[in-house]
Amino acid sequence: MKVGIVVFPGSNCDEDAFHAAGQVLGHQPQMLWHKDHDLRGSELIILPGGFSYGDYLRCGAIARFAPVMEEVAAFAKKGGPVIGICNGFQILTEAGLLPGALLQNANRQYICQDVVLRTEKARTRFASELTPGETFRIPIAHGDGNYFIDDEGLKRLEGEGQVVFRYLQNPNGSRADIAGIVNSSGNVLGMMPHPERNAEPLLGNADGRRVLASFLH
Repeated sequence: MKVGIVVFPGSNCDEDAFHAAGQVLGHQPQMLWHKDHDLRGSELIILPGGFSYGDYLRCGAIARFAPVMEEVAAFAKKGGPVIGICNGFQILTEAGLLPGALLQNANRQYICQDVVLRTEKARTRFASELTPGETFRIPIAHGDGNYFIDDEGLKRLEGEGQVVFRYLQNPNGSRADIAGIVNSSGNVLGMMPHPERNAEPLLGNADGRRVLASFLH
């Protein structure tokens, strides 16, 4: 599979995603610059973590206007699979490709630690290799990972099976312990934790590999 990894000024997990998709899982990753107007035949798009330009205004608020995002939005509208991790999740909400918003962590501090997630029964291809209820440990690293959505939106997420991952112990104040969601069509995923950062036993924990393998199945 050709995996397009979008690089914004300030992305810092692009190489991690490239390595995990290519060397670890055997796919064909390629970097896509934020000014590109061509996804170059990518069959799956990853918006990686980092600190995109304009985050000082609001995370993802400027990056969502990057030329490549027009192509990503069109790709997603046609049913193409798109994954946003951490800053990528923030950009997807700002672009209107996912509902809700990412606010400052409830404790007003940057958090970098491992967390335990639970897989929910979601209507999405991204969880096809994961069993509802199974747990795994992967890291988070963010200052604005507090997911918020209003009551009506939350009811819709829960009712339509759009919640994919929840925190077992909520680290940032996210509503309903939400760590990852998909859009109503199930082809756009956003999550704050980083499965690409522990996809190999060499790193002491390879739980992220199974998560990524499900995404790239």
